[in-house]
Amino acid sequence: MSLDVSPALLEKAERGEVDDAEFVACVRESLPYAWEIITGVIADLENSPDGFADHETPPPSEAARGQLLRALASDSIRGGLERHFGVKLAFQNCHRVGVFRMSEVDSDRYRAFVSPRGQLLNQSPELRDC
Repeated sequence: MSLDVSPALLEKAERGEVDDAEFVACVRESLPYAWEIITGVIADLENSPDGFADHETPPPSEAARGQLLRALASDSIRGGLERHFGVKLAFQNCHRVGVFRMSEVDSDRYRAFVSPRGQLLNQSPELRDC
């Protein structure tokens, strides 16, 4: 299961009344490791002169890795986080999280990060089965 959804929030979703704030709160509570990593990289972005920050440390456990994968592999979760924080999230190798200011989404750095070449250059044997 990706998220721990309260009965009240599930009921609202069944009626079609869920807003981004409620959804993001559910993500924050359900995926604390992913939330910590993403908010930490966003904090780093605030001090970045070039509109980019990233996190490259592999997660400490498979459970933590699973949280990060669920947060960034889900279009709805990633999209909710991007709207909430006003950033563009990028993801490589089951653990590398890149955060870009929205103004940088058309930059050479962003295109390089999300390119097949960028993915290939970010490979290493120890990460093959991550």
